[in-house]
Amino acid sequence: MRPSARARHERRPVPGSLVRGVYLPRAADAGAFSLATYGIPMLVLATTGSAALTGLAFALEWIPRLAVVTFAGTLVDRHGPARVFRLACTLRVLVVLAAAVVLPAQTGGTETTVMILAAASGALAQFSYVAAETTGTNASRQAGDRAHRVQSVLLGVDQTALLAGPALAGLLVQQTGSTGLLTACAVFSLLAAVLMPPRTAEPTAAASEVANAEHARGLRAGWSVLKERPALAWLVGGFVVSNLSLGLVQAATPVIVAQQLGHSTGSVGLIWSAAAVASLLAVALCRAAISRWGLWPVGALSATVAAGACLAVAQATTYSAYLVLVAVLMAGEGGLTVVLRTLRSHLIPAPVFGATLALTILLLLAPFPLAGLLVAALPPDRLGHALGVCAVVQALALAVTFARLRTLPGLRPAHP
Repeated sequence: MRPSARARHERRPVPGSLVRGVYLPRAADAGAFSLATYGIPMLVLATTGSAALTGLAFALEWIPRLAVVTFAGTLVDRHGPARVFRLACTLRVLVVLAAAVVLPAQTGGTETTVMILAAASGALAQFSYVAAETTGTNASRQAGDRAHRVQSVLLGVDQTALLAGPALAGLLVQQTGSTGLLTACAVFSLLAAVLMPPRTAEPTAAASEVANAEHARGLRAGWSVLKERPALAWLVGGFVVSNLSLGLVQAATPVIVAQQLGHSTGSVGLIWSAAAVASLLAVALCRAAISRWGLWPVGALSATVAAGACLAVAQATTYSAYLVLVAVLMAGEGGLTVVLRTLRSHLIPAPVFGATLALTILLLLAPFPLAGLLVAALPPDRLGHALGVCAVVQALALAVTFARLRTLPGLRPAHP
């Protein structure tokens, strides 16, 4: 083998190493994340019977994630994703096992314990997510023009956890209470920590120095990257607007299903299971489509599907139509996410990837609390109108985004 060919071969990740060093740790962490995200609110409802405390527990899981996301990016850039990932997963093992011991022994004050558990698990989940995402992006960067394949597998792992997590969490809470749920979460977290190789994409000394200098200026490092890479900035901006519609669908679905479509709240779970299946299928199709036609056509088609489905969801009058349309919406969002992750892995410099990733996560998640406030403030019979307005804004934003991206470098076709 010629030296140049050998160098190219060595830069590409071996499929077996991707499975051991990237996919398996990501799968275990996603399992723990999904169990905690869906299981802890269920646990609150089972132990207290309070819908208000259940909502508060969900909020306490997400607020710390938004609060620590930039700090998580800083630690990842300075100390490497593998070290941060293993530490976050190990701490989560300790937290959930402590709760598993304390909760059954408590005769009162269980609400406080569960709320502390929700906040702690939410913060630690953000650290492990940023670290796992950085590890996956490092693998995508090494894969070169096959980056979208790595990202589609990672997204498939996340969607599989989203599909299985709520059902497993509900079963564990119903059959075993807090002990079974928290033990399962601890097992998945421990597996993630053990499976992560000790030296996965650790920073070089030069990269650490650059990261330290950049993070001394806080979020300005991430903003600088977005300014220098307009393709990434436009795509993130389009996603921010789109996520307001997506968040409104997620927050309003229980109300719409129960009060307007006449189904039980248990039917909501079926909607999100169908949506996860549709998203998985879309990710698999996008992987092949990007290889053949490139990022821009697949992204534009996914944006059209997502925006059109969201407009239709606002007009749905039956449960079956609502289920199908939400599934189509999530399929379009799945295709858009593959495009975003692939572009992000190509355009963000490695030394400040964690900081820029943290900023993009912060921007992309910001619409979700706003969507929840809209649902809380509006009468139930006005939610469909609000969703329709947001869907129109989403369609316009995505149309402008992809029209602009067509004229910018950075979204070129990716062929094997």
